[in-house]
Amino acid sequence: MTRIGTRIGTRIIVTLLFATVLAGVAAAQEDRTEALPPELQGLPKMQPVIGTKLPLDLPFVDEKGRKIRLRDYFDGDKPVLMTLGYYRCPLLCDLSLNEVVKSLREIDLDPGEDFEMVTVSIDPLETPTLAKEKKQSYLATYGRPSAARGWHFLTGKEADIAELSTNVSFPFRWMDRTKEYVHDVGIYLFTPDGTLSRCLKVARNSNDWYPARSIRLGLIEASEGELGTFVDGLSLWCFHFDPDQGAYTMQAFRIM
Repeated sequence: MTRIGTRIGTRIIVTLLFATVLAGVAAAQEDRTEALPPELQGLPKMQPVIGTKLPLDLPFVDEKGRKIRLRDYFDGDKPVLMTLGYYRCPLLCDLSLNEVVKSLREIDLDPGEDFEMVTVSIDPLETPTLAKEKKQSYLATYGRPSAARGWHFLTGKEADIAELSTNVSFPFRWMDRTKEYVHDVGIYLFTPDGTLSRCLKVARNSNDWYPARSIRLGLIEASEGELGTFVDGLSLWCFHFDPDQGAYTMQAFRIM
């Protein structure tokens, strides 16, 4: 074997060994359930079933104090992006919504024009006044005028919140010790008639929790062909939704 061939062979072996070590570390980290805080242990994972129909008659109250039903945001024309959390959350909810806004600012689809956005509080003690303050804060960050009429912040009663969270598989738990809710985060995308199309979870191995491409493709897919261009159609064909990663990933074979 030549010197160059020896070096290449050595690099391949080292690379394979390094990949094996990384895989072992990742597996070990996934198996370390004992490291979870007691409040997190036993909490079900966020595993919604695609094709589930929303209970559209569930009543809530919007940020203006108006009584609404979920169906008010499903007009049969535009897809709906939904998030769940709570407005007084000290960290995770704001981090998640910040990431949503960051990615939405990178795409040319606007709430109120191309889709509706609904953010629901899981805390039955939160009020429309608090919802209004949270909306005003995010509208200022987002900077899209149409979002004022297209992004809705809701509060509701415990029973209705529980029914909605069960329907979309959004488990959460109140922690008496810290006086906080423990919960997962993600984005739900619904067709215009209230059928769950996709659930985007925090993307692995990415600095973006919810890559802009995944949100765009998810909204186009949920619109049932009403949004997007020919190029977007090609993108949907070239990218595959990976439920494990909760994002759209490239299909190299199709692209080739």
